[in-house]
Amino acid sequence: MKLVQCIRNAATQQTKVCNFEVDSMTNVPKSILSKTKVGLHNLPASPLCILKEKIINWFDKCESGIYRQVSHQSPIVSIKENFDDLLIPKDHISRSASDTYYVNSKHVLRTHTSAHQSSLLASKSAIGYLVTADVYRRDEIDATHYPVFHQMEGIRLFSRNLDDIKVAKVKLEKNIVGNSNINVTETELSGNNMYQSTHSSLEQDLVTIHLKKHLEGLFGHLFQRKDEKPLQMRWIQAYFPFTQPSWELEVEYRGKWLEVCGCGVIQQRILDKSGNSDKIGWAFGLGLERIAMVLFDIPDIRLFWSKDERFVSQFQPNKISKFVPFSKYPACYKDVSFWCDPKFHDNDFFQMVRDVAEDFGAQDLVESVSLIDTFVHPKTLKMSKCFRIQYRSFERTLSNEEVDELHKGIQKMVTNLWNVEIR
Repeated sequence: MKLVQCIRNAATQQTKVCNFEVDSMTNVPKSILSKTKVGLHNLPASPLCILKEKIINWFDKCESGIYRQVSHQSPIVSIKENFDDLLIPKDHISRSASDTYYVNSKHVLRTHTSAHQSSLLASKSAIGYLVTADVYRRDEIDATHYPVFHQMEGIRLFSRNLDDIKVAKVKLEKNIVGNSNINVTETELSGNNMYQSTHSSLEQDLVTIHLKKHLEGLFGHLFQRKDEKPLQMRWIQAYFPFTQPSWELEVEYRGKWLEVCGCGVIQQRILDKSGNSDKIGWAFGLGLERIAMVLFDIPDIRLFWSKDERFVSQFQPNKISKFVPFSKYPACYKDVSFWCDPKFHDNDFFQMVRDVAEDFGAQDLVESVSLIDTFVHPKTLKMSKCFRIQYRSFERTLSNEEVDELHKGIQKMVTNLWNVEIR
């Protein structure tokens, strides 16, 4: 039986997902649908909301009244919005059902906040936007990955009128809010990551300087050191279909380089198609969990969803405070191995584990799932995979009986879904 059909069966033979008709592409399980109405980024005491507000306040300090805040958009978007409008190639891996949750053949759960970029640009309701949203991806299971996470995107537009550009550049040089206690290493552009030929050197300078100085200032503000040593940052070349040139910004934190955001000059084709041929602009995107886990010292991404008072009570609006761990209960390990088709995708197994755990009312008891062995039989060419599942509760010690019951449910579903032989 196909995975998508089993998912629909598990969802009580639903014919609609949030009022959208389902079809052969539907692969959104009920465990994911239950998350679409939570909105952690809008809960005042959530570390994600606290971080969001700090970022908003920074950009308002830089340019008061410029950035429109957007944080209540529907998570269901069209394939056109999520991929086509952003110039993402038809064969890109992100379009596959192993990576993306399809509501049906025409709609997905957004995989990034950029899914709203074209509609916001077409609305012409502002020249700056800060978009915050929950995003959804079929992904691995460990302390830093969860099928639902949160992103924040910034967009800033400028008039292409020569006189307007000159005025904007002078204003930028006089008024930009910076951080003097940082050292920044630049990078040379090369290959296919050069400036767009349709932009003049004056336009390139304005957009690049404006983008980089605002982001350097933002992360200097968020990661400011308590000692006198300057904060180290470096710009790295990157590739995104919707910006050119593109960069990633990294910050040295506790002796390691941390990627904090991706950004670049918006592809002029995107602006032209949205009715903004007279504009140029930049965009950036960052993952709130990635940064919040570092700033708040949160060791496991599942904790953001916890309702345990020992976690929830530790955070107050407008304040970054370090998470104080409560008792960590012991983990329980179980392995499952089976023969499978060489085309078998690990993400399908990860999602199946989540679905079974959800049915048992124990989704967040699965702490991690890792592939620990792969073997191809030299004669039959069949592939064997062995996954190790680690179970752990934040709130109590798990009994062997309940873990065994859940693990047997996972083994049974493996055979039901893919008709494989458990080893």
